[in-house]
Formats: sequence, structure tokens, C-alpha cells
Amino acid sequence: MSQLSLPAASRPLGDSGLSISPLAWGMWRLAEDGRTAADAARLVHAALDAGITLLDTADIYGFDGTGGFGDAEALLGEVLAAEPGLRARMVLATKGGILPPLPYDQSAAYLNAAIDASLRRLRTDVIDLWQVHRPDILAHPLEVARVLDDAVAAGKIRTLGVSNFTIHQIAALQHFLGHKLVATQPEISPLRIACFENGELDQAMTMGLVPLAWSPLGGGRLAAPADERARAVAAALDKVAKAQGVSRTVAAFAWLMAHPAGIVPIVGSQQGDRIREAAQAAHVRWTREEWYAVLVAARGERLP
Repeated sequence: MSQLSLPAASRPLGDSGLSISPLAWGMWRLAEDGRTAADAARLVHAALDAGITLLDTADIYGFDGTGGFGDAEALLGEVLAAEPGLRARMVLATKGGILPPLPYDQSAAYLNAAIDASLRRLRTDVIDLWQVHRPDILAHPLEVARVLDDAVAAGKIRTLGVSNFTIHQIAALQHFLGHKLVATQPEISPLRIACFENGELDQAMTMGLVPLAWSPLGGGRLAAPADERARAVAAALDKVAKAQGVSRTVAAFAWLMAHPAGIVPIVGSQQGDRIREAAQAAHVRWTREEWYAVLVAARGERLP
């Protein structure tokens, strides 16, 4: 049976000169559960020591509906202030543009303020990858592009990306940008497979965008499948996981990484052992037959 290639040990982030690991670590829940800067530092070390160099956060992470806006960035900033040497070991990514209860604001005034606020909270001079978190339908892409280009020119941001944008929204923003987008962050998992057929990944490959997959485990549904479709996907993943001595979680990450677009799953766990375990995904091999078996299970019907 034909085996698919293992993911590259690193891949370029556009033409920035930056390279990233085949997995990322996300900090959506970093500021929860009373976590201290020392706790956060242990997680940062777990990711970096496992070879995961892309660390992804957002200004909205930590917000609980009433407070906590910026808490995850601020906690990571404490870690970087205490150990400045860590900054050079990572590619630091964050996002902005969500402003409850609006809910979205990508006006020039707000974006400029949001970028500066993230820099202050993160205690860094430059953000390696800044992403528009969700599209503001009321913002003209020309206005957004001007702010982002100016931030790059000012040395505040190295590279640009988007999150939760449609293919047409990506194309519109890129049309007005002087700098190339380098990343897109949609939801992708063995239970969320729309991107394989709706053009998102085809556009990413055409434009040279790194697809960063958020919620790659289906929001935890793969761990405890509760319906027939999820159980079928879990069974197909388990077959490969058992054969290669890894967990279902690792197999799910590896399934995404086998796609030729170079999908980078964002590991969402805030447990050091789970972060370290995720790195095993880079060594899981898939045959075409095994890979398509997961896709068929996810579709709930045979391929045409």
C-alpha cells in the first residue's frame, strides 16, 4: 500500500525567514484554573522542549464573558519577562479584532490600539505572526490592509494571517495588502472536514498559506464520541493508533498533518504530558487506504 510522506521537521512561514514546527501549541485556556506564571512557564518549556516552536494566543483568550480580556497574553508576557531567552526559541503568534459585545471591530483605530496592547501584554517588541481573529463584516478590507501593512512597516509585526475567514474574504484582504498573508486558521478536525472540499485548503496551497487547524480534536468529541459518526471516526483512527503504538489523539493530529497542504494542528491541551505526547504525531505514517478510511467515516458515506 502507498504510504504518505511524514511531515517536514519544519516549514517556512511565508518569505519571512521564520520556520515553524509541524505542530503548534495554543493558549486558549492558559489563563484558566488559577494558573500562575510559573505554571505557564512549565507549559511553555514543555512545548519548546518537545520541538513545538509555534505558540499561538489571542487577546480575547482569558475573557469569560465579563472580564479577563488579554489575560492569556499577559500571563505569557510574564513568562517571557522572567526568561527573556525563551523569546528567541519560539515563533510568537497572536490574534485580535474580537471586541465583545460588538462583537468584531477591525476599524483602523481599534486595530492599531489592539496591536499595541498585545505588544505591551506580551512584553515583546515584535509579534512574529499577527492574525485577524474573525472577519468584521463592516470593515472594508482596504482599511484593514492599510493598518496591517503599516504595522509591518513599523516593525511591530513580522508576518500576517487570518483566522475563520472564507476563501473570498482571504482573497479580498490579500488584494489590498502590500504584504503577503502567510497563514490561515480555520477549524479543521477529523470531525470538521469541510475544508477538504470547499476550497479552503486548495486556496492555502495556491497562495502559500500555512493552514493552522484550531480544535483539531473536534472540541474533545474524539475523546468521548457520542454519536455514530464520531464513533466511526474514532474506530478508524484507533486502527492506526493501535498499529503504531500511539493514542487516538496523536493519530488525529497525524491524520491532519498527512494532507499535502501541510496542516499544522494547534494542540490545545494545558497539560505538559499531553503537549509532549502530541509531538509523536510527526512520526506516524499513513497509507492512502488508512487516511481515506477516516475521511469516509467522517463523511458518513462512501466517496463517489
